[in-house]
Amino acid sequence: MNTTGLRSSSVEEEIRTSQRNSVSLQLARVAATQRDNIALKYQDRSWTYTALNQAITAAAAQLRGLGLQAGDRLAVMGKNSDTFLILFFAASRAGVVHVPINFALTGPELQYLIDDSAAATIIVDDEYEGTVRGIAESSGLDNVVKISQILEDIELVLADDQALEDAFALEPWDTAEEADLAQLLYTSGTTSAPKGAMLTQRALLAHYNGTIQSLDMTADDNPLVPMPLYHSAAMHVFSAPYLMLGATIRLMRIPDIPEILRRIEEEQIGSLFLAPTVWVPLSQHPDLEKRDLSSLQKAQYGASIMPVTVLQRLREEYPKIGFYNCFGQSEMAPLCTVLRPEEHDERPASAGRPVVTVQLRVVDPSTGEEVDIGTPGEVQYRSPQLFSGYWNKPEHTAEAFMDGWF
Repeated sequence: MNTTGLRSSSVEEEIRTSQRNSVSLQLARVAATQRDNIALKYQDRSWTYTALNQAITAAAAQLRGLGLQAGDRLAVMGKNSDTFLILFFAASRAGVVHVPINFALTGPELQYLIDDSAAATIIVDDEYEGTVRGIAESSGLDNVVKISQILEDIELVLADDQALEDAFALEPWDTAEEADLAQLLYTSGTTSAPKGAMLTQRALLAHYNGTIQSLDMTADDNPLVPMPLYHSAAMHVFSAPYLMLGATIRLMRIPDIPEILRRIEEEQIGSLFLAPTVWVPLSQHPDLEKRDLSSLQKAQYGASIMPVTVLQRLREEYPKIGFYNCFGQSEMAPLCTVLRPEEHDERPASAGRPVVTVQLRVVDPSTGEEVDIGTPGEVQYRSPQLFSGYWNKPEHTAEAFMDGWF
């Protein structure tokens, strides 16, 4: 069976496939080498790299069965699950644009994202189906599908050799080019309506490369992923890059602190990213002193400011853990700068240095000229991982760029 899921009808087509790249095609290449190694663990389910790649193709076939065509938007709303992660890669495999939605959104906020993205289908956790269906219908969106149904269909296909063969042979898969849109990642919209940052296949692949290098990632890190996958940090910094390395990801549905501490001890977790909103209560939790955290070597934080006092206390109590400050924003997919463990002593409150795929400068916003070191200013970026603009908002896009700097 073709491990990439792409039907090759000629040598020329095989050559084009070998030269093409996308997040799902790269995952297929990793699966071809890792095969029976475990890629993903979630609750009582474990997915080998072969099974994960097959599940992605099965899910891509489901998306086609729902009527989705290349370039259509697929909204996905739910808490963490293996199916949520599979759907991101399945969208890429089918050439569909993935639109992750915060599961806490309701009412006008949720309707705005559905309407603005012009989603053709929304896949939701069962618990949100009622809320989402009512809003979707008012937006003229009929395709509302439960995530549990997607998983059930995946399992049926994987249990049937002929059905799996049919899914792989259904049509050419992984035909997206690097310049094609992979995801619409909506910004928080604190002062205005959220904007959909357009992330291409090339941007995400460049981001994974920079992330792996700048965060010292290895296939043996044994990462635990408790933070929500609808957020770019959990998906694009601490999940997809690890899969590109052939690591085993252990996925949690929600960031439950006692469960995090238990799993670090019992599963010998080596890498853990948490937002400061979780690190702070974790540092004060009574279970902390009861658990053996000796396996944990890398601890990353970001998405908001970490109190220096909390960071200092954790570093003093766990001197063998290397802490990484990860600063980013949605338009950069998101990782921009990293403060490495050895840099924390000198500048614990610093955002660090640019990741290897990011060019950064600080300018006077009134003149656009670079400022001297130590002078406050506006941070600007150029990078292959930079978004290509805001969805359906050319004016906002034009305002955000100056000579290619964002």
